[in-house]
Amino acid sequence: MAVAYDTPRRPAPRPKGKIPESLIYEIMDGKPIYRKGYRDVVSGKKTLEEIRGASTLQSVIVSHLMKVIFSFLDDDVYFILTGEPGVHIDHRNKLANDIAIFDQTVLTPAKISKKYADVPPQIALEVDIEADVAEMTETGYLYKKTRKLFDFGVQKIIWVLTDAQVVMIATPERIETVNWDKDVEIMDGHVFNIGAYLTRKGISPQ
Repeated sequence: MAVAYDTPRRPAPRPKGKIPESLIYEIMDGKPIYRKGYRDVVSGKKTLEEIRGASTLQSVIVSHLMKVIFSFLDDDVYFILTGEPGVHIDHRNKLANDIAIFDQTVLTPAKISKKYADVPPQIALEVDIEADVAEMTETGYLYKKTRKLFDFGVQKIIWVLTDAQVVMIATPERIETVNWDKDVEIMDGHVFNIGAYLTRKGISPQ
């Protein structure tokens, strides 16, 4: 996969001093991955609430994806979680998704708690990259996180990238990137088309 906007760059140094744990987005290989924009919070330019909030475009896309998913999935068979549901892979890896579809025979009622899920979702969906990737490339982050989720047992990962207006569809067998005006299958022949939906709504993201 090639992402045109992902060019090599010199890693940006982390701010000096202690960084609050509230700015940690994920843990990967025992190292904190901070939330995008955390440098502005540390420098006092923004608040945590400002960088945690999603854009209207991201929110509209997540809302549309949820509507599509709920239109065909049986909620007696699957749990459909949103709001950055976390997965605890092991003590060195704790990751987040925007939408996670869990089979209820895997995420059983007994496993529902105030903690991260310790079992894999069947499908994970992401809208944009919410992590600060100044110390790696965006493509590197995508591939590394995708591989960890696959190793954990996730069967399919779908990334909607609004800047490039593409969708990355990843399975353990292949990774494919298509323009977001193409139909993308979630599962069992059920598809979404971000470009067509935005056009229908009169939305022209710049």
